Amino acid sequence: MKLLITGGAGFVGSNLVRFLLRERPEVEIVNLDLLTYAGDLANLGEAEGDPRHTFVQGDICDGPLVQDLLEGVNAVLNLAAESHVDRSIRRPAPFVQTNVVGTRVLLDAAWGAGVSRFVQVSTDEVYGELPWVDPKADDPHRSRFSEGSPLRPRSPYSASKAAADLLVLSYHATYGMDVVIPRGSNNYGPNQHPEKLIPHMTTRALRGEPLPVYGDGLHVRDWVFVEDFSAGILATLERGRSGEVYNFGGNTEHTNLQVVRAILQALGRSEDLITLVPDRPGHDRRYALDCSKARGELDWEPRADFEEELARIVDRYRKHPKTGAAP
Repeated sequence: MKLLITGGAGFVGSNLVRFLLRERPEVEIVNLDLLTYAGDLANLGEAEGDPRHTFVQGDICDGPLVQDLLEGVNAVLNLAAESHVDRSIRRPAPFVQTNVVGTRVLLDAAWGAGVSRFVQVSTDEVYGELPWVDPKADDPHRSRFSEGSPLRPRSPYSASKAAADLLVLSYHATYGMDVVIPRGSNNYGPNQHPEKLIPHMTTRALRGEPLPVYGDGLHVRDWVFVEDFSAGILATLERGRSGEVYNFGGNTEHTNLQVVRAILQALGRSEDLITLVPDRPGHDRRYALDCSKARGELDWEPRADFEEELARIVDRYRKHPKTGAAP
């Protein structure tokens, strides 16, 4: 199988590339990435020397380039996206251009080339926010987002991803195109961009700098290990029903304060480093995903233990403070 993976030098994309090369020996990957601030060839590691992997630097909005790369491709996996919420608040335009216009370019090219399947990798942020619930509370009736939950995005980033998802589904309804959408909760793992919560707080704590936490620090996120999400994307590609959405979360809800405190504890640093700062606009209070559809239809389960993986990540940053790279 020949795949075009866009955004394959970013955090989730590079982990997916390495995962597929390991798990599917027969796969051939063309990796298209513009290498903006979130993309780094170093993220690809051993994939760079694998003959089954070809890297192309370019923009998904470049229609002629995309058309050329689709020759012989069986499926497109679109992970190319502007993804940092704070950046989207400051400058929404690049998010609309890449996440919406770029997706349209890919869809048109894939439809014209007769590509068998289009996988639009998305996020739980398209659903908006859930009411706050204490992550430690044992409440069997606590609400979670299902695939049928309304899309109510609250930031330019999440709005651009929701628009792209709807565009993808419209190509299924209008043209009969074979599309599937995996939506992931907060990913964490190796090679994450330093602006994200875990690497940002870890590197600042190592330097003894204040750790700025938005608002009261009680915003809740469901964390999924990036390799578990990669397994979910693969399952969606291979077994997902056309026109369907599948949620992938770790069933590990934590407040931001809990995550930051765990990092400090792992590093042996004082919680006095925590500094509450004014909340960002439109900051969603809580995310949590109902993943029963993925479990039932795709036989998928998250395998990683959040506390164990977080400790490993922190330890890597302790040994390699600049990048957190594996030794």
